[in-house]
Parts: sequence; structure tokens; C-alpha cells
Amino acid sequence: MSNRVRVIAPLNESDERTLADDVLDGLTRPFKELSPKHFYDEVGGELFDQICDLPEYYPTRAERSILEADGASIVVASGMAELIELGSGTADKTMILLDQAAAAGMLKRYVPFDVTEAMVRRCCQICGGRFSESEIIGVVGDFERHLAYIPPPIEGEARVVALLGGTIGNFVPGTRRQLLRAISALLRPGIDHLLLGTDLVKDPAIIEAAYNDSAGVTAAFNRNVLNVINRGLDADFDVEAFEHVAFYDRSHEWIEMRLRASRAMHVKINAISLGIDFASGEELRTEISAKFTPERLADDLAAAGLTLEQTWTDSEGRFALSLSSPAA
Repeated sequence: MSNRVRVIAPLNESDERTLADDVLDGLTRPFKELSPKHFYDEVGGELFDQICDLPEYYPTRAERSILEADGASIVVASGMAELIELGSGTADKTMILLDQAAAAGMLKRYVPFDVTEAMVRRCCQICGGRFSESEIIGVVGDFERHLAYIPPPIEGEARVVALLGGTIGNFVPGTRRQLLRAISALLRPGIDHLLLGTDLVKDPAIIEAAYNDSAGVTAAFNRNVLNVINRGLDADFDVEAFEHVAFYDRSHEWIEMRLRASRAMHVKINAISLGIDFASGEELRTEISAKFTPERLADDLAAAGLTLEQTWTDSEGRFALSLSSPAA
């Protein structure tokens, strides 16, 4: 890679212990849980790409439709010269925005930020060839821990930090606002913006169907987190002994994904010298996915020192993209 196209991979030995630390913390709680960030190894990423194409899974299509219909308006409203994308993945949808900004002669820099190094490098290679006049700087890291490795903003040019796909909904309210405050710290008042994708509150049947597809892809995606632990921490989870569970919690207005033990078992996680017992029917929470009302979105942004400026939704009102800016 050239100096114009490069990758920052700051992970050190302590960073590489993230999985071990998260597993030790999550599986020793009274109600066991795991962080959804560990879904996305190479297999998990491929499974999620399949999920996005499923007929039941509306969020990706809805968000893409907003970008296709309103991408030019988003670029103009934000003055997008630099786009930092947290959890960039393959940047498939983001290409719509990048193409619009490049066509307008505005795109100076794109920063794909993701925990999977191979994905970041592939994204940089593709974007480096596609946007030959722009700087492409990939960052390999966890956006809860490594935002400091994002390069300083370009002097006098508008920066947009994007967190798309409804990812913000994977955090409980307190942690969600903490992350939004950390993102806000990357933004300069009067020039920079946050572009946030949020899934909206709607008919629970539509939401539950999106996480319980008939092809069983989401079930395989959910169980794959146990493969990640088996491989990364020398554990002996019997992956097929866990059933996929997903339901809409109406009181919190979020989806919960869980794995349910189909029998009693003892699991050894050798790399951290941990033994864990599961009772038959015991559940392990692997993800929440909060859904938003306009009021909840505005309140969360305000708590992080951000002002909601503009919102776009798809034609069915299922998903929203919002643009907000830090208070002066």
C-alpha cells in the first residue's frame, strides 16, 4: 500500500486479550452474556452478509434505500470531505455516499474502521483504486477502545463520522450514550457531523421475523460466536447443543438474541483457566438491538452533547439516518 492508502493496526498484547476479558466478565455473571462485537470473525462476517440479503431482514435494504434516495442531500448537508466509518465491514452501502462525495469533488479522505484486519485491508485496497484522488486510511480496532488512533481532521474540511446499520442499538442506554460522547469528542463544532443509522420502533412481528429467518442463517450467525471462543480461547463448547433464541422485549423496545443450552453441560475455556456450568434450558445473551423513537434518538444525542439537525427515513418508515452536530 502507498502512503495515500495505508492501514493503522495499533493492537498490542493487551488489546488482543479483549476476547478473554469479555468472556471472563460475561460468563461469570449471574445471567451470562457475551459482547456482540465478537460475532464478526471472517465466518461471522460472511454469515452477516447473507443475513442482509434475506427477505425477512429489512434494516439493510431500508438503510440502503435512504442512501440511494437521499445520499446526495446527506453529502451536501454535511459538507462531507472526510468520512470516518465505524464498523465499516465491506463498506458496501457506504460506497453510495463515497461515490456522491467524490463525484462532487468533495472527498478528500475515507477512514474505514473495523475490528477485522483482513476486512479493513480489503476495503482499503478497493477504495484506493476507486477513489484515486482521495486518501484512504484504514484503522484496525475496537471503536469502544481505539478511537484515539483515528487521524486528526483535515484543517478546514468537514468531517463526518458514520455509525450505520443500527449498530448503536447494540448498546444498553448508559453505554450507548458513553459511546456517543466519545464520538462527539472527534467532532468540531460548526463544521463536523455524526451520521447515525437507527432502526425504528414498529410492529413487533416485523422486528422478530428479521431475527428468526426461515433459512436459519441468523441461528448459524448467533452460534458462531461459540466457535470464536473455541478457537480463540481453546474452549470446548458443543456449538450444536445451543439453540438460537430471538424475541422482542416490548418494555425495553429492543430485540434480544440468546443461545439456549439444550442439555446440562460443563464447558472448559482453557486459555483463561475457566470452567462454566450450563443448566438444561439456561440462556446466554449474545446481543440486544434497540429500536428507536424520534424522542429516544433526540434524547440520546442531547445527552452526548449533540444536536439533531436532520433525519431521513425509508418510504415505509422502518429505518432512519440522522445528521447531528456537537454543541458549540
